[in-house]
Amino acid sequence: MFNKKFKSWLPVDQYIGGIEHAILHLLYARFFYKLLRDEGLVDDDEPFVSLLSQGMVLKDGAKMSKSKGNTIDPDDIIKKYGADTIRLFILFAAPPEQNLEWSDSAIEGGYKFLKRFWKLSYLIRNSYDVPKDKDNKILIKHNETIDKVSTDLFKRKSYNTAIAAVMEFFNSLSRSIDDKSISHESAKICISTMAKLLYPITPHICFTILSEIKAEKASNPEWPDKIEGVDVDQEVQIIVQINGKLRSRIYAKSDLNEEEVLKIALEDQKTKQYLAESDILKTIYVPNKLINFVIK
Repeated sequence: MFNKKFKSWLPVDQYIGGIEHAILHLLYARFFYKLLRDEGLVDDDEPFVSLLSQGMVLKDGAKMSKSKGNTIDPDDIIKKYGADTIRLFILFAAPPEQNLEWSDSAIEGGYKFLKRFWKLSYLIRNSYDVPKDKDNKILIKHNETIDKVSTDLFKRKSYNTAIAAVMEFFNSLSRSIDDKSISHESAKICISTMAKLLYPITPHICFTILSEIKAEKASNPEWPDKIEGVDVDQEVQIIVQINGKLRSRIYAKSDLNEEEVLKIALEDQKTKQYLAESDILKTIYVPNKLINFVIK
């Protein structure tokens, strides 16, 4: 007999299954759930609040399967690169609903990123000492990355773009440290935030980094909070295109008008090089996002 205590657990928040299971597991689950509904044992029409049909893993264009003998032993990958690397690769290689093409070189790329991540955290912990922030852009980037990753993970289920956002934040933090434009305390906050954002994806290295920098909670840490007070006179990154091709990036305050942004773009050294001896036929401006010069 149906145990009514299960009623409080239903429907399930998230169903994840391969597209090949749509006419088996998913169909049967829905059939029996609707039977339970008709009998008055559950109140909802569907057993799952959200459905995610994941893509298949391919190797050389063919679906991986034991019958074809083209599978990869994850133990071999883990022994060579660690579990975090293979997790990072799988989630970064493609959106979850699309097929994933197995790539040894891409695994190597993920491994190199995690090594750089560890190296930067070690630098911040042991040998980086700048007392005061000289630039607010990296702290704005910190807050923007939290918003982006939160939306991608929890709303869009777009894990690859969430990882890409963290990687972009990592590059910005690396440049700020090279330029010595960020204080030690802010750098520590940024690397801690990065570890917390990546924790669901690469928990082992993130736990170690949080432990080493003596974070308040290294195991299953709380989701990071944005830094207050850095969005005053906020600067935004604006893409500079020439004939539709990316040529540079500039930073400008978000409340500037088109004429003011245009002036900043024209003073940018990279933009100047591409515009040299060219006539600007038209300028297309998308506020706080991009400016495109059409030239001949």
